[in-house]
Amino acid sequence: MQWPDIVVCIRINRRYISSGSTRKYRIGSALKVSAIISPLQPQDLWLSSRPGSMFKSIKILIVLGLIVSTTLGGIFFWQLSSPLELKSEQLDFNIAPGSSMRAAAREIAASGVKLEPWLFIVLGKILRVESSIKAGSYEIARGITALELMNKLTRGDVTQTEIVFIEGWTFRQMRERLNTHPDIRHDTKALSDSEIMRLIGGAQGVAEGQFFPDTYLFAKQSSDVAVFARAYRAMQRHLSREWEARAGGLPYGNPYEALVMASIVEKETGRDQDRPLVAAVFINRLRLGMLLQTDPTVIYGIGEKFDGNLRKRDLLADTPYNTYTRAGLPPTPIAMPGLASLQSALHPAQSQAIYFVARGDGSSQFSRTLDEHNQAVNRYQRGGR
Repeated sequence: MQWPDIVVCIRINRRYISSGSTRKYRIGSALKVSAIISPLQPQDLWLSSRPGSMFKSIKILIVLGLIVSTTLGGIFFWQLSSPLELKSEQLDFNIAPGSSMRAAAREIAASGVKLEPWLFIVLGKILRVESSIKAGSYEIARGITALELMNKLTRGDVTQTEIVFIEGWTFRQMRERLNTHPDIRHDTKALSDSEIMRLIGGAQGVAEGQFFPDTYLFAKQSSDVAVFARAYRAMQRHLSREWEARAGGLPYGNPYEALVMASIVEKETGRDQDRPLVAAVFINRLRLGMLLQTDPTVIYGIGEKFDGNLRKRDLLADTPYNTYTRAGLPPTPIAMPGLASLQSALHPAQSQAIYFVARGDGSSQFSRTLDEHNQAVNRYQRGGR
């Protein structure tokens, strides 16, 4: 098989050497060059003018690789620059100290942001900020992108001031604290409780007990409406979670009744360790059809007229909140219960106690029978008489 010669031209001082020839040329006035160019041999094919199929395959793979990488890069960029989907106009979440990028992404997604954790993790690695996120409370609004959210977390753009709502406070006390806070814009001062509930989308018309007691961080001059909404969402979230995990056989028809019970437990408990037992007493009474006979509900029914001294006539005066005269739970919560009281109302202690009395040191003595209870009253409240 004959392989064709490749015509190779070498230009030297405007003269040429062609393949298959041997000639001498003068370059300048001193140099003679002999060039011999042989016909192309088969072993030289890898440099031939006919590219092999291997090179075609490599070129195709390179082109495909560029197309795929460009496409994936475009999709990734589109996801980063597109607004994230939020389940409401504003959302808040908390990043705990020491959280990893994965933990932060999960917390953000759990708050109601449609965010793929892997996308956030990859973005953090690309930007080399996976260990630079700052702990704290954050609030975001619709329109924010993944890249903007990442920048917010790495800057530590947390809300700038705080307000504290205490376990056991009434809604009236909560409003008073908001109305006197210097860094809040007071948009609800002239509104009624029910109007505030409608404004924040509250399912129940009654505001009492519907807000979670906690410390809330927020930007200065935020509207008090936003603070109400955050505290309301927090309570609904905690109540829903605890209701789903509740113990069996509880005498509640719905989560709201559990919230009412939790508010009673909150007001009746002087020591944290007693909460599950206090809840057990009232639950046992409900099961037995007994009156709850709890003083805090009577005091709540008296309202602002209460002077700090609960008298016998108060226990006899019938109101919707007097559990000495009316069976069952009162119609609404009587205060803001904390998480421990919610958990106790839905996970009471295993006990047959139906009475308790304060010992005077913040703790309570629990009894199964009236005789035991009377002995405890004589010992702890009558000095043993």
